[in-house]
This record gives sequence, structure tokens and C-alpha cells, in this order.
Amino acid sequence: MANDPSDTVHLVERLRAGDRQALTDLFQRHRDRLRRMVELRMDARLQGRVDASDVLQDAFLDAATQLDTFLRGSELSAFLWLRLVVGQRLSKYHRLHLGTKMRDVRQEVSLYRDALPQASSAALASMLLGRLTSPSHAAIRAEQVLHVQDALNELEPLDREVVALRHFEQLSRAETAQVLGITEEAGAKRYMRALRRLKAILAEQPGGSEGP
Repeated sequence: MANDPSDTVHLVERLRAGDRQALTDLFQRHRDRLRRMVELRMDARLQGRVDASDVLQDAFLDAATQLDTFLRGSELSAFLWLRLVVGQRLSKYHRLHLGTKMRDVRQEVSLYRDALPQASSAALASMLLGRLTSPSHAAIRAEQVLHVQDALNELEPLDREVVALRHFEQLSRAETAQVLGITEEAGAKRYMRALRRLKAILAEQPGGSEGP
């Protein structure tokens, strides 16, 4: 199974035994999830200039350089470590292309403990409606995105971040709790509360009768 935790444990054991090919296998195993994170958190102004594959390729080289540090001892799981490495590489792309320019804070999902790029409510709204809106509703999709974006901005910042982590990055309850520094129970409550609110809003949208 692609998400069998025992596979990751085995790959880490291979790394500790000196098998560097295992890093390639480990990265490939989690590539889809890592790519999803990059696409969610990449600044819209980089689209067309930077591809998610470029970020992942450079991040893999970063991971190879930092591997010994990870193997010496890390509080993070192998996946969360790779996610952090990829996020830090994405941050470097942001600084390279955008410098010190800051985005509108009203569009941001909160920045939590790790220094990773923030996901915007615009990106979250677009992804939500991308799953819910059929091609026949393309003419009104832009208006829907703005409406859902406003709704996301009304959520507490931590609730928006929980939605980003659980619903889009597909982190587990335990992973989300570790990333945010909260209990699993607190994260689960915030996630369900945010989804209920978003479902109520999306149900009022044309073509959006099914929630996330």
C-alpha cells in the first residue's frame, strides 16, 4: 500500500544502514503529498515562472545534504521532515523571486511553527470549488471563488490552517497536531467545526451542493 507506514519505517532503516538509494525511494513514496503542499502554498505570482517539479527536485538535493542531521535524531517523522525541507526550499524560491514583498494578510492562512510559506484563502477556495464545480458552471466560478474566499477569511486563522493541512495536504490527525503544536482532539474539533461552516456556505452556491 502506498500509505503503509511500515514501508516508510523500512526505508528509514535502510537509510540508517547506509543505503542512500532509500532516500530516492522515500521521496518518491511521498512525492504526491509533497507536490500538493507546494501547489497549495506557492505564491500565485510565481505561477508560470516556477513549476512544482522544480521545487521538488531542488528539495530532494536539500534532503540529501541534510540527511545525516535527520538520522542523528529528529522529533519529526520521515514525511514531516521531507515536508519541512520542501517547504524551506519553496520559501527560498519566494525570497528569490519576490524579495521582501508581502502578500495581503487578509488572504493568508496562519503561519504556524515551521517557517513554511503560507497557503492563501484564494488557493483554498479555488481547490474547494475545483472539486465541486462542473465545467457548465465555469462562467460563475470566479464569483464563487471570491465568495468562498471571504468565508475562509472569516474562519479563525488556526481553523483555516487545519483545513489546509487535513483536507488538502491530507495530513493525519497526529501529523496535524504535531505540526501545529496542539492536541489531536483540539485539531479534530477545529477541523470538523471549520468543515461544517464551509459546507453550509458551499451548499448555497450553484453547483456546490456537496461539501468538502
